Amino acid sequence: MAVKIRLARRGRKKAAMYDIVVADSRAPRDGRFIEKLGTYNPLTNPASINFDADKAFDWLMKGAQPTDTVRAMLSYRGVLYRKHLQLGVIKGAIGQDVADQRFQQWTEEKNAKIEGKRTDVGAAKDEARKQQLAAETKVREARAEALRQKQAAANAANAPAAEEAPEAAEAPAESTEENA
Repeated sequence: MAVKIRLARRGRKKAAMYDIVVADSRAPRDGRFIEKLGTYNPLTNPASINFDADKAFDWLMKGAQPTDTVRAMLSYRGVLYRKHLQLGVIKGAIGQDVADQRFQQWTEEKNAKIEGKRTDVGAAKDEARKQQLAAETKVREARAEALRQKQAAANAANAPAAEEAPEAAEAPAESTEENA
């Protein structure tokens, strides 16, 4: 029986989530599986990959073949590197302590790189939001200034007419005083 480590789709339309499963290669994509190793969410940035690395390593050592996508995930998380080191230990090329130390060092570097990407993505998002807010503020101030100028022009046009009207109103008042 050929065993594969592959993705099984779940989630609604246009919002896919995947389970990372170990299944018989003859089974349907979303059908029967032997064991669920974890989940994969491609909609987040960076994509969320959560799985039990020890179980995946055990299945790889037993001969399970990952699909291309799952192979990339296992490589990203260091499971394939761990398998490579373990094969070196089995052949006697390196000791177990050296393999563990190399894997630990690789894991620390990889986690720092992932965290750096998360902070860069977050910082870029914040910067884009600040720029958008500044642009909106600039447009709003320009509109407010245009409205002020329009109102000032309207007030200036109404002001001479208002000045003429009180003079006309005062003239009949004087004539009524003269009549009295």
